[in-house]
Amino acid sequence: MLFTVCCLLFAVCCHAATPHDEYKKIQREIKTHKEKLEKAEKREHSILNDLEKTNKQLGQVGGELTKYRKKFMDTQAEISKVEAEISNNRRNIERKKEWIRRKLRALQKYGHSGDFAILLTSGEDTSQLMKAWKSLQYVTASEHNVLKHYKTNLEGLNEKEKRLTKLGAELLKNEEKIRDKEAALAEKRKDKETMLASVRKEKGSYKKMIEELNNASKRLLEIIKESEKTDTYTAKGFSGLKGRLPWPVEGKIAIPYGSQRDPQFNTPVFRSGIYIQSGADSTAKAVHDGKVVFAEWFKGYGQLIIVTHGDGYHTLYGSLSEIFSKVGDIIKGGQTIGQVGNSGILNASGLYFELRYKGKPVNPLHWLKRR
Repeated sequence: MLFTVCCLLFAVCCHAATPHDEYKKIQREIKTHKEKLEKAEKREHSILNDLEKTNKQLGQVGGELTKYRKKFMDTQAEISKVEAEISNNRRNIERKKEWIRRKLRALQKYGHSGDFAILLTSGEDTSQLMKAWKSLQYVTASEHNVLKHYKTNLEGLNEKEKRLTKLGAELLKNEEKIRDKEAALAEKRKDKETMLASVRKEKGSYKKMIEELNNASKRLLEIIKESEKTDTYTAKGFSGLKGRLPWPVEGKIAIPYGSQRDPQFNTPVFRSGIYIQSGADSTAKAVHDGKVVFAEWFKGYGQLIIVTHGDGYHTLYGSLSEIFSKVGDIIKGGQTIGQVGNSGILNASGLYFELRYKGKPVNPLHWLKRR
């Protein structure tokens, strides 16, 4: 750095018009080189750390979006329910209203005294008169109940219509939040794509990322070996399932297993697993019975689950958007253990899958069913 600055000083001294111009130019050049040095130092800390930070932000925004979408659907369901209740209330009100109209017309036609005179003249003896009187009392009580129910229905209708208005406002609010979160999610995905594109363009950065991924793979080996020392889970039979294991998720292979050469930089790359591209609504399933020995973020792998199957066999499920199992869980083959996402180094939805024997990766395609 000192040598660079000295060269700059010499070059500027040979061409500057005045001491003042010379000083300003030196300062500009020093600032430019300082900024470049700072950027280089910043890049040194970890490309995978930058990606992990962005992935976590993506996961947070994605989780919030899911929450608001659920609220939106719940509100829609509640609106449908209230609308059905309002419709039922209105039908009841109309029926009772029609009954009241008929009753009022009858009262106007005969009047209370007319009804009472009919009652007196229709009875042949006292017992019949008492029965008729009781009937009249019953009818009066029934009419009272009808009017009471009518009033209750009207009040209920008013409350439900208020509830419907409130739900409508809530629906609009959730719609707005969904739009905001979708925009934020798109922006975060763009940030990740920009970061990955930058890494792909710079050979040094790309090589550093591959080196970090290799180091991460070695750390996984340590985690697996440590789990074998401390874990008591024992099972037999996994070794006999070669070529018969179910796929952990439906999709196509975007990145294959094994040694490859990067076409852009002609750099040798070894990939310990496969990346199965699938829909964002897909779920990851355990390929066989086992026990969860790791379930959290892991640099370079995103949200990761490691399952031991006994006899030294482990399967790894990475790039998840959500984990459904925790360390210590005993799981069955075919059990859903996570939601597929893009929390790894790719910016496409899918599942990263590895199969390891005594900590070392083997080709998963030799173990999964052919299709």
